[in-house]
Amino acid sequence: MLQPKRLAGKFSIACAVLLAALFAAAVGAQTVPAATRPLHSLWLGAQYSNLNPGFPNGSSQRLWGVGGFAGYGLTPHLSAEANARFLRFDGFYGETEDTYLGGLRYTVGRFARLQPFGQLLVGVGAIHYPFKIGSGTYFALAPAAGADYRLGQRWALRCEYEYQLWPGSPHVANQPEHTIQPAGFHIGVAYRLLR
Repeated sequence: MLQPKRLAGKFSIACAVLLAALFAAAVGAQTVPAATRPLHSLWLGAQYSNLNPGFPNGSSQRLWGVGGFAGYGLTPHLSAEANARFLRFDGFYGETEDTYLGGLRYTVGRFARLQPFGQLLVGVGAIHYPFKIGSGTYFALAPAAGADYRLGQRWALRCEYEYQLWPGSPHVANQPEHTIQPAGFHIGVAYRLLR
């Protein structure tokens, strides 16, 4: 069985390889005729996250931290997304959570500078439990909705709300059955490298 750090590391490497391959494909493509615009774009960004960690069940404690994300536009509405988040601050007696996620994002439309979207990411969630009682790594499913606000040709602000499901996460003895379900906001800034 893979240990949490090794599993998260392998997922990070897979995301980096995927992004490198997409970048190489975009850079190595033929020159686009002057009458058309390139379809693909690559955005990189950083964000602040503030979530209810979902553990312990019913806790009002918040976790916060930072992360990074990348988005590669496949069509005008659909893009491949990847992110890594490290929630290391203000945890319940030393609790921390990290996520490594990838999937698809659908941009609903464009309203002047505002671009609302919905996304569904899957990957790995890692937790260090409070009181140093152990740690675990679980499959994570993360639907989200939000919007990008274009500041110019290359810069954008992003705000989103995400609700994660960690099926298979452990239950606590003598407590109602409850899987870990982190939920909260991410606010960040992105820079477009391609297009």
